[in-house]
Amino acid sequence: MPDGTVLAFDFGEKRIGVAVGESLLRQAHPLEVIRADGHEARDRAIAGLIAEWQPVQLVVGLPTHADGTPHEMTARCRSFAERLALRHSLPVALADERLTSLDAEARLRETGRNAKTMKPLLDAVAAQLILQTWFDSHATTPCSPA
Repeated sequence: MPDGTVLAFDFGEKRIGVAVGESLLRQAHPLEVIRADGHEARDRAIAGLIAEWQPVQLVVGLPTHADGTPHEMTARCRSFAERLALRHSLPVALADERLTSLDAEARLRETGRNAKTMKPLLDAVAAQLILQTWFDSHATTPCSPA
């Protein structure tokens, strides 16, 4: 994994959650939710984030059924990831996002939020969980002293 900033996306047709983290720290943080109508507005918002954060890696959550088989959104997320890679010339990894939305909802409920107050944050927290899962799955073993 290259050292530097990593942006992660929880892709949805109406909203895209975004999270950020540093590969050296391996800690993900929710960043924002993109609510843009149409591909052009969404692409501009993402391009703005990439220009601001200068990531070395992008991660896109890949939804599947609970058993890991693909469904309709799986193909859409793959297509989104491919467009990101082509448009921004950055490496894009896919990360399992099964149950991240439910986990994000549970975490926000624990902070005392109700359905109305959690909605603006839900997708960004889901992106955070996607990125944290990706960081955790790419953990390196520390070197032993010689």
